Amino acid sequence: MSEFGFESTADEVLADKDLKGRTALITGGYSGLGQETARAMAARGAHIILSGRDATKLSAAADELATATGAKVDTLVCNLASLDSVRKAGKEASERFEKIDLLINNAGVMACDEAKTDDGFEMQFGTNHLGHFLLTNLLMPLVEKGERPRIVNLSSRGHHIAPVDFDDPNFENRAYDKWVSYGQSKTANVLFAVGLEERLAGKGIHAYALHPGGIHTNLGRHMSEEDVANLMARIRKAAEERGEEPQPFKTIPQGAATTCWVATTDELEGAGGLYCEDCHVANEDNEDTGGGVRSYAIDKDKADRLWTMSEEMVGQSFAY
Repeated sequence: MSEFGFESTADEVLADKDLKGRTALITGGYSGLGQETARAMAARGAHIILSGRDATKLSAAADELATATGAKVDTLVCNLASLDSVRKAGKEASERFEKIDLLINNAGVMACDEAKTDDGFEMQFGTNHLGHFLLTNLLMPLVEKGERPRIVNLSSRGHHIAPVDFDDPNFENRAYDKWVSYGQSKTANVLFAVGLEERLAGKGIHAYALHPGGIHTNLGRHMSEEDVANLMARIRKAAEERGEEPQPFKTIPQGAATTCWVATTDELEGAGGLYCEDCHVANEDNEDTGGGVRSYAIDKDKADRLWTMSEEMVGQSFAY
């Protein structure tokens, strides 16, 4: 489907794109994949809104990006682990910005020890899904003003680990497992894209989820040396079972490529609710450990159930 693949970089994907007049809001935009996505889009003329929880880091990243690319770069402070912060960010965005063409839900936490958000949700589900669920819906009036708007959720192959446990998303009645928690949150990212597509495709707004690849970024800042060793062992074992060599880690420019492809390619025009990897739409697959999207992550009934549960958890309903 695509001329791009595993080794493609964000700059290569965007080489023939003119993003002048387009506004992209990127959560987690001051480091790692978010920062590279912002840089690559700014280099093609996009107006960038960097969002993150640390105002000092945001300001420094914005100044650096504007100087390097000449692009207009704004910042929006938002702590996804606090619904109050998310609501303040949504209100501020509505007052300061005219539209959002590309909403890149990039921020996240991975395999952290058991912790709670400000509102008492399990940290990974609360940050990776609920924070983005609320923020995306609060920003929807700006997205509706965008031109051919797209919403892009960064999920992960980690969604293979676990579906969403609708009976106990916050690990209140089961032992906490950092990897099951991460997998659940990444499945929620995919289901959220499916739910958005069902509700918004009629308005010309399309939503996607993606696996950026295995990349060394500060996403893994909570992982111990033992966690990293165990993860690498699982990757090697899965590859051996497939009769393959383990895939190498991607560079950060390669890791941002699928985000940039999903956000801009004409090949996805008019279609959404899809899960992509390596600049391609992934196939539904419940067996392959080396790729594909699990059926439970693109199930429309589960997407509706997640939407309803998420509305209850954030205490706000959104009808489209």
